[in-house]
Amino acid sequence: MNENTTFINIEQTLALIKPDAIDHAEEIEDIILSNGFLVLQKRRVQLTPEQSSDFYAEHSGKIFFPSLVAFMSSGESIAYLLARNKAIEHWRKIIGPTNSAKARDEAPTSIRALYGTDNYKNAVHGSDSLKSAFREIQFFFSNGIIEPILSNDDAKDYLRKYVNPTLLKGLIQLCKRKPIEPIIWLSDWLANNNPYRPRIVEPENPIVQEPI
Repeated sequence: MNENTTFINIEQTLALIKPDAIDHAEEIEDIILSNGFLVLQKRRVQLTPEQSSDFYAEHSGKIFFPSLVAFMSSGESIAYLLARNKAIEHWRKIIGPTNSAKARDEAPTSIRALYGTDNYKNAVHGSDSLKSAFREIQFFFSNGIIEPILSNDDAKDYLRKYVNPTLLKGLIQLCKRKPIEPIIWLSDWLANNNPYRPRIVEPENPIVQEPI
């Protein structure tokens, strides 16, 4: 492998707009998209006290835990499954320090500085590690894909060799036919013209068994 090959580790992380910032959801989503995140999945949820307790189980026993659970179950939240290079680190930087007052002092343009109130009414949540991201994504998106996606010269070679030739033929046919539902038409075309699909080859001179 070329020692100059650059690996881009596309991570996934959970982002959660809390009840106190739900009225600013569109603005926060604009910030998410403008920072290069891909929204893989998104859902609006109303957590029960039990679900809030489960999600924040690591804080169980702390003095603020009952208030946190009551707050998180007091209204709707929006959960996002996000992806980009170094997603966890980048999202944590964008949202700012946990305490909203500290965020206004140290990161005045962060999401918590702009929309947060205090230490737990701080507008948004973000996974703080790969382990946390795995658990939290599964909590909200049980079908979420957690494996990292590597993009490098090998990936480009793979696409160039196995995907692009067939895809190009399909796109040419798509432009010629101009179907009403182009995505559905292309998916059907690719399924029917997959060069790697197993083919059943009948023998040239099949043996016919005489009836007994």
